[in-house]
Amino acid sequence: FYNSTFTRNFIAAMASLLPRGAAAARRRLLLRPAPLAPGPVRAASQALSAALVRRAGLVGGRWVETAAAFPVQDPASGEELGRVSDCGAAEARAAVRAAHEAGAAWGRLPAKERSARLRRWYELMMENKEELARIITAENGKPLREAQGEITYSASFLEWFAEEARRIYGDVIPASAKDRRVLVLKQPVGVAAIITPWNFPSAMITRKVGAALAAGCTVVVKPAEDTPLSALALGELANQAGIPAGVYNVVPCSRQQTAAVGEVLCTDPLVSKISFTGSTATGKILLKHAAGTVKRVSMELGGHAPFIVFDSANVDRAVAGALASKYRNSGQTCVCTNRFLVQKGIHDEFVEKFAKAIDKELHVGNGFDAKTTQGPLINEKAVEKVEKHIKDAVSQGASVVTGGKRHSLGKNFFEPTLLTNVTTKMLCTQEETFGPLAPSLFQSSAIVLTDFSSCICVCTTGYFYSQDPAQIWRVAEQLEVGMVGVNEGIISSAECPFGGVKESGLGREGSKYGIDEYLEIKYVCFGGL
Repeated sequence: FYNSTFTRNFIAAMASLLPRGAAAARRRLLLRPAPLAPGPVRAASQALSAALVRRAGLVGGRWVETAAAFPVQDPASGEELGRVSDCGAAEARAAVRAAHEAGAAWGRLPAKERSARLRRWYELMMENKEELARIITAENGKPLREAQGEITYSASFLEWFAEEARRIYGDVIPASAKDRRVLVLKQPVGVAAIITPWNFPSAMITRKVGAALAAGCTVVVKPAEDTPLSALALGELANQAGIPAGVYNVVPCSRQQTAAVGEVLCTDPLVSKISFTGSTATGKILLKHAAGTVKRVSMELGGHAPFIVFDSANVDRAVAGALASKYRNSGQTCVCTNRFLVQKGIHDEFVEKFAKAIDKELHVGNGFDAKTTQGPLINEKAVEKVEKHIKDAVSQGASVVTGGKRHSLGKNFFEPTLLTNVTTKMLCTQEETFGPLAPSLFQSSAIVLTDFSSCICVCTTGYFYSQDPAQIWRVAEQLEVGMVGVNEGIISSAECPFGGVKESGLGREGSKYGIDEYLEIKYVCFGGL
């Protein structure tokens, strides 16, 4: 949904999505702390509709309050936006039971009916795009234009899988005996536990839930504790779209309750499928839990994407792609470039133009400010990791070309940073930074660049720029990643399979392949004919 250059991606392409009037883009969403039941939501200068703001869990079609609640904070200011029900193991088990009880009827519903409900959910998302985007900016911090883009992207998965629901085809296989007929059926796996991150609080849900519901499964969603409001807003719209009670359940919880809720979702025998997006370390823990009941698992884990610029590349296009790939959501996406590998003959020109583009195109600020392209990082811990990587690199001889420190706005804001003279011994080339840090390495050999980009265990995406057709085919096939962007810095869309290899995950999301993650294949032998 984003174009390949930063300007088209963040300014021109999304300009039509902006609310009318610059003042509207600057309003901040602030929730009243009580009561948990729906009430008016306060912005800096107006009361916003509370129709989409929910602060209780959604279990079996009912909004469920808990005795305890946890705060949701604005990462730009640190102020509390409101408090959300802190669900625990009991609420998680109740949600699983509700999903299980609703599963039979939902799975038997004609595919055309499931398709119509998903389509209506998509339409409601688009009708409420502005309010949904404001919720994302308030709890996540990303610029409003990016949040609007995320809602469009998020809704596209409901639209896509509404169509795919009617294309779940079985098979007829020629039998080896004349008195038999052999059939293959595809049936829903059952209850799916959906565990999602904070960086795309809407799209990471619909990409999983759209496929699950289209297949006839029911779901229990555990959103990230930093961004539960988007998941709950989707629940409100699901209810309005006619998604039956118990088909879509949400159990928001604090960091303190996360382990208990996650264990229930991964070990309850009524759960048949787990879909998780998050860190590789957490994914391994969930896999261990899921092994006890041998659940179906799909995971989208860590990134650490390489961005290779060969001597044959169009440097200007490479710089535009680098901006879009690296600094979207302030570098906080699993497909963000984490290390730039530039061939020696073009390195200095690329770095010079890249640094100028960073200084010219990127503007740090509050996500509700219309000119902002770089919002805050999600929390203090994220800022500290960026600082740690920069300090380690500089101590080993790296040079700061631009940025390199916390922004004057304070809080969780950090300057977009570019480093050169980076080596493979530095932390920023060994770990995923998940922040606005671009480390640049150079090599004289194209072969060395390609080999180095694949010599890690975390491999979701790889990008490279070249104008040599033979080199393009060779490198695209050799990169050990799940997705490749050739002369493009933004490659995600509902139609395309999303996922990594090695320790970057299992399975694929989106595309015609994504629905298979929620289907079982059943062989039927009809004899005595």
